[in-house]
Formats: sequence, C-alpha cells, structure tokens
Amino acid sequence: MFLLFLQALAQLYLPKLNAEIINDGVVTGDIGVIVRLGGEMLAVSLLYGLVAIVGVYYSARTAMAIGRDIRTAMFTSVQSFSLQEIHQFGAPSLITRNTNDVQQVQMMTVMALTIMVTAPMMLIGGVIMAVRLDATLSLLLIVIIPIMAIVLGLLMSRAIPLFRVMQYKIDEVNRVLREKLTGIRVIRAFVRTEHEQLRFAVANDDLTGTTLRVNRLMAIMLPALMLIMNASSVAVVWFGGHLVADGSMPVGNLMAFLTYLMQILFSVMMAVMVLAMVPRAAAASERIVQVLDTTSPITDPADPATPQQPLGLVTFDSVSFGYPGASEPVLRSVSFTARPGQTTAIVGSTGSGKSTLVNLIPRLYDATSGSVRVDGTDIRRWARADLWRVIGFVPQKAFLFSGTVAKNLRFGAASATDEDLWLALRVAQGEEFVRASEEGLDMPIEQGGANVSGGQRQRLAIARAIAKRPLIYIFDDSFSALDYATDAALRQALARTTTLATVIVVAQRVSTVLNADQIVVLDRGQVVGIGTHHDLLDTCPTYLEIVSSQLQPQEMA
Repeated sequence: MFLLFLQALAQLYLPKLNAEIINDGVVTGDIGVIVRLGGEMLAVSLLYGLVAIVGVYYSARTAMAIGRDIRTAMFTSVQSFSLQEIHQFGAPSLITRNTNDVQQVQMMTVMALTIMVTAPMMLIGGVIMAVRLDATLSLLLIVIIPIMAIVLGLLMSRAIPLFRVMQYKIDEVNRVLREKLTGIRVIRAFVRTEHEQLRFAVANDDLTGTTLRVNRLMAIMLPALMLIMNASSVAVVWFGGHLVADGSMPVGNLMAFLTYLMQILFSVMMAVMVLAMVPRAAAASERIVQVLDTTSPITDPADPATPQQPLGLVTFDSVSFGYPGASEPVLRSVSFTARPGQTTAIVGSTGSGKSTLVNLIPRLYDATSGSVRVDGTDIRRWARADLWRVIGFVPQKAFLFSGTVAKNLRFGAASATDEDLWLALRVAQGEEFVRASEEGLDMPIEQGGANVSGGQRQRLAIARAIAKRPLIYIFDDSFSALDYATDAALRQALARTTTLATVIVVAQRVSTVLNADQIVVLDRGQVVGIGTHHDLLDTCPTYLEIVSSQLQPQEMA
C-alpha cells in the first residue's frame, strides 16, 4: 500500500515540476532553473518507474499466491467430497471452477491492487492539484466527470449481466468437450460425429456470441471515453487560452492543468474498466465459494475408534440406502457377514444395487439406515484413512494414472519392492505383457491407461490392490474384460494369495463366483438368497434364473 501511495504521489508531483520548469525556466530563459528542476523531475520519474515496477511485481505475486491458495483449498475440499457431492457439481464444472474461475479472481486481484488502489488517489489528488492551479478552470470538471459517468454507466448496465452469463457458458463448452473426448469410441461406433460437432458448435457459438456482445460494448467504451477526454482537452485549451492571454494564468499552469485533467479522466476510465471485471470475478468467486462451503456429510468422527488388530470382518446390519432425490431406496434392509479367509460373491440383475452395496464399505456413500461394521465397529466411527488402509478396492471401471506400471502398482503400497510388484502382477495374470515390454516395470502408462487394452487395464488395477496387501479385497465386477481362461487362472492365484483376507466379489459372470464360500443374491435392492452355489440352486429362484441364462444344465451341476 505504501508503494502504491508513493507511486501516486510521484505521478501527481511530475506535472507540478513541469509547470515550474515552463514558468520559471523556459519563459524566463533561466538555464539553471531548467537544469535544477529538470534533474529533480528526472529523479522523480526514475523513482516513479522503480516504485511502479516493484508495486506491480508484489501485486502480481500476491495475486498468484491467492490463486495458489484457492486452488489448493478447492482441491483439498473436493478430495473430501463423497460421490454425492462430486456428482452434484459434475467433473466439468469442478475443473472450470479450479482453473478459469480462479484465473478470473487472480486477474481481478492484480487489477485491484495496481489500479483500484491508485485510481482513487489519482482522482482525489488530481482534483486537489487542479483546483490549486485554477479554481475557475476546474469548474469544467463538474461537467466532464458526470458525462463520463453517464456514458460508462449505460455501457456497464448492459455488460455486467453478460459477464455473469459467460462463466456458465464456459462450463457448457467444457462439459460438451469432455463428453466428446471421453465418449469418442461410442460416438464413432454409432456414427454420431456430425451430431457431436453440432452440439459443440451450438455451445461454442453461444459462448462466442456472448463474448462478442461484451467485446462490442468494450469496443464502444474506449472511443467514447477518448472522445470525452479529447473534447475536455479542447475545452481546457479554449478557456485556458483566454486566461493565459489576459495574464491571469501562466502557460506552465495550463499545461499542468491539462495533465491533471488527463490523470483524473484516465483514473475514472481505468477504475470503471476494472469495475467492469468485477461481475465476472464475482460470479467466479461465488462458484468457488460454493465448492469451499460444501461440506460432505461423510467426515471423520471427533473420537475415532479403530480396532488395535483389525481382521477384516465385514458386517451389513439391516442396511438401506437411497440416492438423494430418488423416489425409492436402492438397497433395503441388507444383512450379511463377509468373513476373513472366505470369498463372498454378490450377484444380481442389472440395477439390483451390487455396486452401490460395495461402495458403502469404503464410505464412498453412507448408509441411509442400518450400519456397516468392520471388525464389529461401525465404519462411521473409523477414521477414514484407517478404514481405507485395510481395503483394497478395484472399481467397476479400472482407472490408471499417468506414469509407469511401477508407479501405479505402488499407489497403495509405496514401500513395495520390485519382487512384490512382480508377484502382484503374477497373481493378476499381468506379468506376461509387462515383461514383454522393454521397459518392464517402467513401462509407460498414459492417463487413464489409454495405451493398454481393457483387459490389461483391469489386470493392472487388480495387481495394484494385491500389492497393497489389504485385509479386505473388493472387486466390483473387475473381471468382466478378461477371457474365461485368464479369469479362472486369476481366481485360482488370488485364492492362494488371500487366504487370510476377506474377499468380496461383485460379478455378472456366474463362472466367476461358482466356488465362492458365500453368494449373496440381490434383487431390486433386497437380499433374496445367501448360500453356496449348490444351496442356492435349490432355494433361490432368482439365482437359478441367473445361472440358467449363462450355463448349460451339465455345467450348473
């Protein structure tokens, strides 16, 4: 603040020195005065330049630090979100808020620190200095400033709503583009390229049209303000010339008055142009605050109760769950126990709630009623980090991070050795294709695993969970991209590796769960059968129907 005040003071002092040079030096022909005041003017100019550079540097540094802190806070906040909050905002909107919206706040901060602070100083200081030079000529300001305010007010009243709309239209473009890139295979498979191009063109043209309307208003603003400023200069020269002619005003004072007038009008213009950015920055700030103020209902308890020696016993006790806004719950009074050393399979028709059920264990959602317990303790009383440490989760859609195979496998086990990683790959039936690569464990992986096949991606995701050596393995339909031979080999190797762990498998393929110690059958969110394969064939019509649709009678036996 002190630097900005010093900058404004130096800028206001320069016209005064210029007036003294003209009045006391140029008019009288006194070279000494010109040299002395000129040297002083040069020193003040150098000081002004130095202070301006330092002020802009620290303003930019402050704005970048604010942007860094906001991005960090938003990322941290999103990290604490459950799936419910993430779906509420949507991935495209969260990305836009953490990039474009933060950038708008940064730009506004820089402009506010460099212009909005100095503009009032220049305006007030300029008026005071102008009045001191000539009070009569200063009466022109009473006419000039209101005219400028009216013109700017009319333009801003139309531009401000458009700035607010722009942020939401950027969201829409981001959403359409993200869907285009993510669903490129589906789009091409269904020959919908032209349709998607049209969707993007509509969203893009909508944003472009809004941006053009704003820019047209901004394009009108500058010529209008320059016209006012030039007309003001002509008026000052006209009336000031008469004052110089009759000797009531020195020539230097007229030049200084012109400079102060330009400083006043320029300050007003710059302040208004910065204020024009406020609506867009305000809209961006509101969207940022929405993320920061959103608190996930899934939080750590004040006094976590974590068992000293967890075993991995998972119990569902009358668990029901419904998504927000849904007309009926997805799960209804689900009760069963998954024990260490056993494999518990969950089967059911599409939409029966299988994935939702296993998502409750790592608290991606919290049960609406009932409780999910691990080792006899309600998971809502666990510290989430402690809960996640005992779980190895392989989601329905395998996701890999950009980097290498080793980096992905060590994602949950940072201290795992190369031997541990090769063992995990051997169990997951991924050793062969990794060894076939020249880089081995350093084989590069693109974002999302785009450079490997769906089956390879699933095997690497399974190996990542195995390398962690958790007490609870959750496989959410994680074998769907594997052929039957690989599926069988993986299950046999997995059974030998997880003898003491609790294994929960969600599967559509009956052959995957035939040898499970316990099969839980879901139908429309309710448990309709629990038992082994042979028991359920006799006692559960739903399971018999699922098996009959996939296996021959001799295979069923």
